[in-house]
Amino acid sequence: MSEHFRVHGGARLAGAVDVIGAKNSVLKLMAAALLAEGTTTITNCPEILDVPFMADVLRSIGCAVDVDGDTVVITTPAELNHQPDAASMGKLRASVCVLGPLVGRCRRAVVALPGGDAIGSRPLDMHQSGLRQLGATSEIEHGSVVAQADTLLGAQIWLDFPSVGATENILMAAVLAEGTTVIDNAAREPEIVDLCTMLTQMGAKIEGAGTSTLTVHGVSSLSPTTHRVIGDRIVGATWAFAAAMTRGDITVRGVDPHHLDLVLDKLRTAGAEVTVNDGKEFRVVMDARPKSVDFVTLPYPGFATDLQPFAIALSAVSDGTSMITENLFESRFRFIEEMTRLSADARTDGHHAVIRGVEKLSSAPVWASDIRAGAGLVLAGLCADGVTEVWDVFHIDRGYPAFVENLNRLGAEVERVD
Repeated sequence: MSEHFRVHGGARLAGAVDVIGAKNSVLKLMAAALLAEGTTTITNCPEILDVPFMADVLRSIGCAVDVDGDTVVITTPAELNHQPDAASMGKLRASVCVLGPLVGRCRRAVVALPGGDAIGSRPLDMHQSGLRQLGATSEIEHGSVVAQADTLLGAQIWLDFPSVGATENILMAAVLAEGTTVIDNAAREPEIVDLCTMLTQMGAKIEGAGTSTLTVHGVSSLSPTTHRVIGDRIVGATWAFAAAMTRGDITVRGVDPHHLDLVLDKLRTAGAEVTVNDGKEFRVVMDARPKSVDFVTLPYPGFATDLQPFAIALSAVSDGTSMITENLFESRFRFIEEMTRLSADARTDGHHAVIRGVEKLSSAPVWASDIRAGAGLVLAGLCADGVTEVWDVFHIDRGYPAFVENLNRLGAEVERVD
């Protein structure tokens, strides 16, 4: 048994909360530091478990890494070990993003298949295909991706799906390739833009960040830099849903509201009053029971699959019936099994879920299967009568710094119990 949270139902959350750097960006930025010999400093880092996990991956290939609060300092040597420690790789999914930098710098990588959240299959086919088109060989051998190349040459690469991970790995290999690489149907997430910004600061030549076509003009070497991580839009959206679900009033600072345009529009449709302050903060106020809204997960700028558990949790307490369509990860609906323990009225059919809202949920012990599912269960517990125990909260710690403390500052009663 692990630590768990005791969540007392009936709270109305109100106040302001500060969002720090994006989990889905900082880990890739740490990997990008491998591309340049010397010391790279990354600031505004979230104090979450995945950051020291990623630091262990980098240390295993020869880097010196110092994690001090919201600052990570990475010193990359001239000669890197091309094979990260498999046990460290297995702790988080984002560890696979060292593949592209290692192929770019070392022209060889032996990278164990990564671990991470149990949300469905996430094959590396597109990662490998992109590296092959750049001139590398890439195969799965003994549970690892083995890639190597004498020379990397620019190529025209089409992604069958705008995969964030594949875009990142191909991009980080291409910045040190000879010639020009064009990545079509590339991911457009703000975290991709953040990575492009840091790589450009290091001396990379990249055009089209934030669009579906990235053009990379290879350079012979990069230099270390200092970079500030963008605010975490997923955490920001979590607090927005928390306000809507608890009929609260929360101001969210530190994340660009325009990264959440669709999310905030959905909450307006559900009945919330949403105000945006000049790209710096936003406020969500909900005075009555939310109205039902349909959600469809799609790559950015669509509704993020990471937010699907919150869409389900909101729908579970809304007035009416909602349909949630999951187009990215087939196992995300595992969350619904735990929501039904809390008396949610939910049914699934393939990649659709139908949620009939109830006035109030009922407390029960529930288990987190991934980061966002864990946070979603905590928010659902706030809308239940009695005390809900949420177990396996180490998942939540991987994505939300000071989650319990922030909840309690906003008026919740949540305890962490060993």
